[in-house]
Amino acid sequence: MSAARSLPASDFRRLFDAVLSPLLVLAPNFTIVEVNRAYLTATHTTRDIVGRPVFEVFPDNPDDPSADGVRNLRRSLEAVVASGCTDTMALQRYDIPTGDDGAFAERYWSPVNTPVLDAGNNVTHIIHRVEDVTEFVHLRRVGREQERAAAEAQTRAEGMEIDLFVRAREIREVNEQLRHANLELDAAGRQSREEQRAKDRFIATLSHELRNPLAAATAATELLSLDLPDGHPALSVLERQLAALARMSNDLLDGTRAVTGRLELVRERTDLRTVVDSTCADIRGLFAHENRTLDVRVPAEPVLVDGDRLRLAQVLTNLVSNALKYTLPGGHTTVRLTMRRQEAVLSVEDDGIGFAPGQAEELFGVFMRAAPTGPRTPEGLGLGLSVARTITELHDGTITAHSDGPGRGAAFTVRLPLPSSTTPEPPLPKPQAPKRRELAILIAEDNADLAATYRTLLERHGHYVTTVHTGSDALTATESRLFDVVLCDLGLPDIDGYTVAHRIRSRPHGAKLRLIAVSGFSRHSDHARSRSAGFDVHLSKPLPLADLLELLDPVED
Repeated sequence: MSAARSLPASDFRRLFDAVLSPLLVLAPNFTIVEVNRAYLTATHTTRDIVGRPVFEVFPDNPDDPSADGVRNLRRSLEAVVASGCTDTMALQRYDIPTGDDGAFAERYWSPVNTPVLDAGNNVTHIIHRVEDVTEFVHLRRVGREQERAAAEAQTRAEGMEIDLFVRAREIREVNEQLRHANLELDAAGRQSREEQRAKDRFIATLSHELRNPLAAATAATELLSLDLPDGHPALSVLERQLAALARMSNDLLDGTRAVTGRLELVRERTDLRTVVDSTCADIRGLFAHENRTLDVRVPAEPVLVDGDRLRLAQVLTNLVSNALKYTLPGGHTTVRLTMRRQEAVLSVEDDGIGFAPGQAEELFGVFMRAAPTGPRTPEGLGLGLSVARTITELHDGTITAHSDGPGRGAAFTVRLPLPSSTTPEPPLPKPQAPKRRELAILIAEDNADLAATYRTLLERHGHYVTTVHTGSDALTATESRLFDVVLCDLGLPDIDGYTVAHRIRSRPHGAKLRLIAVSGFSRHSDHARSRSAGFDVHLSKPLPLADLLELLDPVED
């Protein structure tokens, strides 16, 4: 007895707090009276919950409409108070708050509610013991899901075994169909590319073949002009119609290049005023026919752009020619060049037949014409505006058309960006004009009419001219005597002009000759090839006599 009395009194609070099971002591009104450390840890709470109603501390999750933890726990606690008996609850989901932000964490519990009775069997307290079985529930859920997934996979596998056989057969059939379709597509693609190449070759050849008779007719007209110094009404007709045919030939070739994206530019700093002046000077004579007038307005200061001078001149020529075609006798056309902000603005306005406003964009299509086809429709292929737009867009510019309606004229406006620096490139020093002298000229041209006409024209200007019609004869002629200039067609019947030029240049005296290629082929690649062969200049048919004479003038002893 003395030894028992020497043991210290039990500290039941410390024993209660050391119990590993989460414990909560409630009053009969469900106010929290005491809580142990295990419960605080399990519910992520602190001792400040003591003295507060349990359902205030642990409410249902308001974001879960199916939450019934409060209802189930209240029913169990009320049953314990009423019966004085322990109530073991089924596994419960009872989410707990995780902080002040109103968030809840999913939790599953196994609760047991045990009454504490006084001497009169009245319930004085309720011990609420719980075990956190959340991990177990999750594992069981995963297991069930895995079992269900395995069962579904087995079902699918069994169903797919038959389906795979059917689909494999279908896939083989589809693959065979695709193989045949691909073969057909390849064949169609090859045929389409070959047709495109054949069309390009046809148009290029057609344009080349048109240039030969055009060149002969143009040269013959110039010869008639020399023989008829007082002029003749038929000459102006011939000049106009030959110019129209030359434009259509150029449009045909350039239209093909525009559609296939093969138009090329040779850019340089260019004053658009000179392009406008020279282009309008060349075409002004055509406006005198039937009393049409052409008014040209350019600013006093330079309008510089980085562009291809020849192509920009082609744009203006196409627009002015278009105005000429669709302007009635006595009509008026104005070409105006201005600068606005960072753009050069070139406009061509006429008082001709006009067009419906909704037709503006269609006019730039290939083979499109403003006037309906009929006996009074102006000549042309409907390619000029399409080519003009392609060239303009290659210069990073825009071209638009406007009309207030049929019979109210039309306006075409080209806008080109100005270069970042407006300082013009320094002009090359102009060489002093050499004294014109008589030249020995060899013409190698298989078109007999064109060769004879060129010979007569050049002889009229004091030159000594020899003509041959084959490449072999040209090589023989340049061996037997020296010429100052050789005008050589590239499409000779036996040896092409490139080979003739190369062989002449390889001779000891070949470097002294001035070789000029004259051809209906005028693509950039043709020019590059002729330069590589040794030609000094590449001229396109039809070749105006004035251009040829100007080219021959610089030849000196």
